[in-house]
Amino acid sequence: MLTFSKYQGLGNDFILMEGRSGQLSVEIHTPDPGWVQRLCDRRFGIGADGLILALPPEGDAELRMRIFNADGSEAEMCGNGIRCLARFLADSDGDSPGRRWSIETPAGLIIPELQNDGQIRVDMGAPFLDPASVPTTLNADSTGLPVGELTLDGDTLSLAAVGMGNPHAVVLVDDLNAIPFERWGAELECHEVFPAKTNVHFLKVHGRSQLEIRVWERGAGPTLACGTGACATLVAAVLLGLSDRQATVELPGGPLQISWEKPGASVFMTGPAVAVFDGVLNPELVPFQSSTTDGTLVEAEQAASLKAASSEAENRQPAEDCSEEEAQSRVQEFLASNSLDSMINIATESLEQRTLSRLQRDSQS
Repeated sequence: MLTFSKYQGLGNDFILMEGRSGQLSVEIHTPDPGWVQRLCDRRFGIGADGLILALPPEGDAELRMRIFNADGSEAEMCGNGIRCLARFLADSDGDSPGRRWSIETPAGLIIPELQNDGQIRVDMGAPFLDPASVPTTLNADSTGLPVGELTLDGDTLSLAAVGMGNPHAVVLVDDLNAIPFERWGAELECHEVFPAKTNVHFLKVHGRSQLEIRVWERGAGPTLACGTGACATLVAAVLLGLSDRQATVELPGGPLQISWEKPGASVFMTGPAVAVFDGVLNPELVPFQSSTTDGTLVEAEQAASLKAASSEAENRQPAEDCSEEEAQSRVQEFLASNSLDSMINIATESLEQRTLSRLQRDSQS
């Protein structure tokens, strides 16, 4: 059965799936956008701002992350998402504070670390300020920050652009509650000056160490938090002379601590990530998978069962010592000796054990 976990970071919530051992099929690790949309739908699916997959690395890192927005599009990076992934990994493996992970993302290598208080501190890498790297057609000012003015239906907005592996627009405003948030957010996301679209953050400066933003995420719309956006906002505020290099960025879902020591240095983000629940997908929600040489498809229940059986066979004997014929034989043996109900029970017991382990670890910390 296909299991998943739900995590949230300041209300920015994600569905996470384990695939570090290569157990996810191509239909899942390279998903159809419609399937992602269905999973993330808050009425007809699990409900989330995005889907995160933990996958085998392609290089020397420990693992690789793929993240998909609620609309099915793939994102380069997500600060709240990678904190949730780190917490998911710690919960899955029973890791203690001080554990660090090297994670491949389309935005480069990202390194989160589990803190003593359960929060996650993330080395987000250095910001991208070259307009072509953001990407944006805005021109850089004397500090190297891409800036400009845009007119939206008669309203002139001053904005800056920063890349954190994904594009961000930061718009300075006097009153976060007085702006036409959804209209401006939607129009700026798809504005021609951002050829890859952009995340949009409306910024109110309360002091040199206290910033507040409202978030419009590319591919998701209004969200309660955006980690990369908080990092981009601090960088823009520093270069505009509005903020110290370390500040609290208040988002609708809560605060993040952001620091940027100097130009060219990494931006560090510290914030929470919380487990919400674990679950098993209804077989009808599992993508169809090819099962025969003539290209015919098996039903989702059979596909999910085959995957569970393959995993069981892999646990019995290392893959390199087991031929394809032997593996298929063991799959058939497992299917013949286990009903669908028993396989559901196996998945449920695994989730219960994982949850108990997490609770016991947290009670001791």
